[in-house]
Amino acid sequence: MQQQKRQPELVEGNLPVFVFPTELIFYADDQSTHKQVLTLYNPYEFALKFKVLCTTPNKYAVVDATGAVKPQCCVDIVIRHRDVRASYYGVIDKFRLQVSEQSQRKALGKKEIIATLLPSAKEQQQQKEEEEKRIKEHLAESVFFEQTLCQPENRTASSGPSLLTVFLGVVCVAALMLPTLGEMESLVPLYLHLSVNQKLVAAYVLDLKNSHTKLNSPVPLPGRNEDLQEKS
Repeated sequence: MQQQKRQPELVEGNLPVFVFPTELIFYADDQSTHKQVLTLYNPYEFALKFKVLCTTPNKYAVVDATGAVKPQCCVDIVIRHRDVRASYYGVIDKFRLQVSEQSQRKALGKKEIIATLLPSAKEQQQQKEEEEKRIKEHLAESVFFEQTLCQPENRTASSGPSLLTVFLGVVCVAALMLPTLGEMESLVPLYLHLSVNQKLVAAYVLDLKNSHTKLNSPVPLPGRNEDLQEKS
């Protein structure tokens, strides 16, 4: 009876597939990255069988491309890049992980994993640092420009933070509350997991926002209050 109850849900082909990571990056100058591991999780109450497909199978070697996962268990799938050459730098390949129930042939769910070969891990890190630097400089210029516009000389009353400042603050706080990339015990979807560098940028922007708010706080000027009282 239990088999008959869950069977209609399984034949739809939309069974969620849980695999980590969802992106593989190989570096030509780092041989240790030529071997990557995909972890397939089975949170269901029934066993699953899996099959790994690839758009360019001649470039990769998949250890145990087919197999089974017991209920409430996981399995590691080893993928090796066996054709490292300069002409493949930046080329995006795709793996497809299909799962099905052991008693069926039709795929109940699938998940695509992106694979990319890059020339150097150091160059990639430098590019990330330069990009983060440009983002910080751009954000600093934007905040300074906004601060200049929001401080007219004839302002007589204090004004609250602008909508842009509030929006940036909310986004940064939300980013800091999201789980870090690599945390497996989170209920948040994997595409919402942020890297450490992304959280550092959010913290930096949040610090700029706080500094901007302090600078915009009204400062009493000598004689100004008396003038206002006389005018009122």
